[in-house]
Amino acid sequence: MKLQEMREKTVDELKSAIVDFKKQLFDLRIQLATHKLENTALIEKTKKYIAQAKTVIKEKEKEVNNA
Repeated sequence: MKLQEMREKTVDELKSAIVDFKKQLFDLRIQLATHKLENTALIEKTKKYIAQAKTVIKEKEKEVNNA
């Protein structure tokens, strides 16, 4: 998911996306532990998506509070 796509979503949609990303991250970590994960870069990408989604949520909340 690109950052522009995240900015177009609502806060609730972003929160549900974070939950999905965290589930995906958990699954990736399990695969890593069992030596079944071939692309370890997916873990870092998923962490990045979680951080970006949280940042966009903060931006949206700040806009609401300032308006």
